[in-house]
Amino acid sequence: MIATAPLQQLHDPLFAAQEVSLWLKREDLLHPHISGNKWRKLKYNLQEAQRLQKKVLLTFGGAYSNHIAATAAAGHAFGLKTVGIIRGEEHLPLNPTLSFAVSCGMELHYVSREQYRQKQEPMFLEALLQQFNQPYLLPEGGTNNLAVQGCAEIVQDIEIAYDYICCASGTGGTIAGIIAGLSGEKQVLGFPALKGGEFLQQEVEQLVSRYCNRSFTNWQLITGYHFGGYAKVKPELLEFMQYFQQQHGVQLEPIYTGKMLFGLYDLIRQGFFPKGSRIVALHTGGLQGNAGFKERMGLVL
Repeated sequence: MIATAPLQQLHDPLFAAQEVSLWLKREDLLHPHISGNKWRKLKYNLQEAQRLQKKVLLTFGGAYSNHIAATAAAGHAFGLKTVGIIRGEEHLPLNPTLSFAVSCGMELHYVSREQYRQKQEPMFLEALLQQFNQPYLLPEGGTNNLAVQGCAEIVQDIEIAYDYICCASGTGGTIAGIIAGLSGEKQVLGFPALKGGEFLQQEVEQLVSRYCNRSFTNWQLITGYHFGGYAKVKPELLEFMQYFQQQHGVQLEPIYTGKMLFGLYDLIRQGFFPKGSRIVALHTGGLQGNAGFKERMGLVL
C-alpha cells in the first residue's frame, strides 16, 4: 500500500497541437489488489465494520466485478470473512475474478437475475442478514456515504494546479466524492461506462446531497463513450488502449478507464477544452478484469 497515488504527466503530439496539458493520477498503484477507487470506497467502510465489531462483509456483484475482487482482498487483509452475492448461475471452472475472490476466502452465493434486482429491497436484505449472521452490508460497487467520503479525499492528493478532473463512472460514488471534495471549484467530467446517463445524473446528485447536503453545478456527465454499454467493447477502443500503453507505458482496462481516456482524447481532439487547460484524469484500477476479458472474448489486452 502506498500513501498517495502519483501523478504522471502524459505527453502526446495531440496535447501540444491543442495546447492542453494532461496528468494521469495513478490510483491503480495504491494497492496491488484493492486498487484505485475500490480502496477509496472501502477505506471508511472497513473502519466502520471494525467499529461495529462485524466479523463478516457481505456484498454484491457480477461474475467479473472489480468490487467483488477488491472486497475479497480487503477482507483477507483485515481479517474479515467475506460473502459475495453473485448475479447469475455458477459456471465452472470459475473465471479469474471469482477464482481470485475464493483464493482470498470469499464465500460465493449465486442468485438469479430476478432475485439480484431485489438487492436493495428491505425484505431481501433482512433475509441475508439472518442467513449470514448479521454481516456488514456493502452495496453493489461499494457506493454509500462512507465511500463518497473516501473518494472526496482524492482531490486532497492533487498537488498541482489544474482546471478539469475526469473519471470513469459506474455507480457514481467516485465522481460524487470528487464533486463533494471540490466544493464547487474546478470542473468535473464523468464518463459513464453504462448506458442511461440521465439515471446516473440523478444518482450522483442524490449521493452528493446525502453526503454534504449541498448541490453543485461544476460537473457534467459525458455520455457518448460507453461503447454500447457495460462490458461492451469495439475495435477502436482496443486499438486506443494498445496505443496508450505503447505511448505512455500504462496498462488500461476496457470497462472504465479505457473508455474514459478514449473519450477524453476525443474531446481534446475536438477542441472541447480551452487552450492552456490543465487536466487531471483518474486511473481507477480494475486491471484484474483484463484476465477475464481475455478468457471470455479472446481479446488481446
